[in-house]
Amino acid sequence: MTELTKAKALWIYETMVRIRRFEERSIELFQAGELPGFLHAYIGEEAVAAGVCAHLTPKDQITSTHRGHGHMVAKGLRYEGMFAELYARRTGYCKGKGGSMHIADQDLGVLGANGIVGGGIPIAAGAALGIKLKGGKHVVVSFFGDGASNEGAFHEGINLASVWKLPAVFVCENNGFAESTPRATHQAVRDVADRAKAYGIPGVSVDGMDPAAVYETAGEAIARARKGEGPTLIEAKTMRFLGHYVGDPGTAYGHDKEVVKWKKRDPILAFGAFLEKKKWLAAKEREEVRARVNAEIERGVEFARGSPEPDLSDALTDIYASL
Repeated sequence: MTELTKAKALWIYETMVRIRRFEERSIELFQAGELPGFLHAYIGEEAVAAGVCAHLTPKDQITSTHRGHGHMVAKGLRYEGMFAELYARRTGYCKGKGGSMHIADQDLGVLGANGIVGGGIPIAAGAALGIKLKGGKHVVVSFFGDGASNEGAFHEGINLASVWKLPAVFVCENNGFAESTPRATHQAVRDVADRAKAYGIPGVSVDGMDPAAVYETAGEAIARARKGEGPTLIEAKTMRFLGHYVGDPGTAYGHDKEVVKWKKRDPILAFGAFLEKKKWLAAKEREEVRARVNAEIERGVEFARGSPEPDLSDALTDIYASL
């Protein structure tokens, strides 16, 4: 059993606040017309990214999704580079060419967010194979949604990871909707974790609104992977508090009604109250965390606003690999 220490609990809390504030500020900028492209907000799901990434080192790797800002913040990416990428500026993590859905940083083990549903799963399996072949002790975590668990890439990637006992953990962030399709409409199984049985690996469903539960479950799975015992499929049952994308009201497919009850279990508010009860975090300290994060957010925004746009001469740079 993975014990949640005070230090880890405070890190998880601040990380969730960092994710939430990044998303809130990004939405403000997008709605003001400052950001190009699309935004898929991670608000509501913060406990998953924070609880899992609390176990990872900079050398551990992750693959992410179109709703990936939370994973990036939890893995250690800085606001300056992230905002610059959203602004399509040269100082962004992908030099302004990736945008919201394709942020990556090899140095911090972020193999990339991916606009293709399920696209990160086989990439994670390949990266985990590389670690095993080199005799490393690092792990790869692949985040994806419930819709991705219907893709061929899900079955192929997890099957190979199981056969070869790769150091990988597959985290399904089941927010109940595959874009605008309710889970019961696109899956006969009630729990995505049950699909692990087909590959002979552990499958665990966890309350994705409870960061302590996510932390414990992820800790066991990651430790198992590090010991060479193979992958685990974790299903974190959670909920995005906004529509599929910023601007989607969610009324056409029932999300607007479903989300009402989930907001009562806001992971940041609930975990903050838990920390106060344990006397690990006072109300004043919660405000200090928020103030510190807000200051970092604004520095990141100003950095991005003041950064240059990509030069046309760099249009093909970093696109093709040298042979």
